[in-house]
Amino acid sequence: MKLAGNLGHLTYSTLVHPADTWEQLWNSLNRYLPAVKRRVSPDKPFGVCLRLSADSARTLASEPAELEKLKAFLTENDLYVFTANAFPYGAFKGERVKEQVYEPDWRTDDRASYTMLVADILAALAPPDIEPSIQSPPLGYKPRVTGSAVVESYTRQLHTLVAYLSNLEEKTGRTVTLALEPEPSCYLELTSELIDYFETHLYSNASVEALAQRTGWSRAKSDAALHRHLGAVYDICHQAVEYEDIAESLANLRGAGVPVLKLQPASALRIPRVTKEIVEALRAFDDPIYLHQTIERHEGRLSHFLDLPMALGAWEKNPRPCEWRIHFHVPVFLDEVNLFKTTRQAIEEALKVHKASPLSAHIEIETYTWDVLPPELRSGDLVDYLVRELEWVRDQLV
Repeated sequence: MKLAGNLGHLTYSTLVHPADTWEQLWNSLNRYLPAVKRRVSPDKPFGVCLRLSADSARTLASEPAELEKLKAFLTENDLYVFTANAFPYGAFKGERVKEQVYEPDWRTDDRASYTMLVADILAALAPPDIEPSIQSPPLGYKPRVTGSAVVESYTRQLHTLVAYLSNLEEKTGRTVTLALEPEPSCYLELTSELIDYFETHLYSNASVEALAQRTGWSRAKSDAALHRHLGAVYDICHQAVEYEDIAESLANLRGAGVPVLKLQPASALRIPRVTKEIVEALRAFDDPIYLHQTIERHEGRLSHFLDLPMALGAWEKNPRPCEWRIHFHVPVFLDEVNLFKTTRQAIEEALKVHKASPLSAHIEIETYTWDVLPPELRSGDLVDYLVRELEWVRDQLV
């Protein structure tokens, strides 16, 4: 839904629903979207994020009848698409995902080709007055970045995509953008790392020259395309897990000229003081599907654990007073979850900044963990839960 003034479009991520195949996505859209819209935007159009797996993207790109069916569904239900989640390439529900969620990463042709299909679909679906965004991984999983050659391959593939998006814009008149999403334990993790990558590898003279030589464009056109088609997803949960000062990191992004193409209100678990009781209670959040990176603060120093079981094991071997922040998405409206706190305050800080000086045209709540939350936290109806999240974020802004 479009918020008042220039605060942007607000929706929730359909990553929460089964959508690993086009059939699953179609069934989820029909089951949930009209029901949510009736509750939060009964008299006005409601914006949509499509979780497009590689399977769904290939189906919609190769079967025009299915794309037309989706267009008709959107029109009939007063819905419009303004963004897509093209982060998970394959399966995301019901089976182990963990670090495989970053694969294929941005050094591969598969990642680039898949993203191009998503761009074509968005260009066909989004209303004429919207520049749709594609949410994409933070280039790669940090343990797999083995040297500068890997980073150079990321940049070459992004050059390929920028050339494609620019040509798509010339052909269709539609500006589609790619938003890279920093995340703990990934090559792009901290806001400072994101800014450094843009300044050093994307906006640099060498990058502009490389794109110009590759495409035959002028340097001015190459520079403009890099700035127009590339930007960031700012997932508030991820940067809160990193103990970042949210207002400061947003100001740094703005100062560096890196556009926030999507602002994601999301909340993580926060443990102000780890105890034996807390460690035992956290086992309910140790699910076998998603990666739950954990960052510990002890005596002013940060220690990183690639997954929650590693943090639990390390604490049991050496119990100590410390704080943990855990990459486990929890409902954004909660300040407490069982014995734990959450990083909801970080959302409030970011939305305060956005309300004072809008950061992004796209705002998307991303709490995809409904199916792995402890039973007491998902005892209600999913539509009720989604509506409550949307209303809470809207109330912070309006």
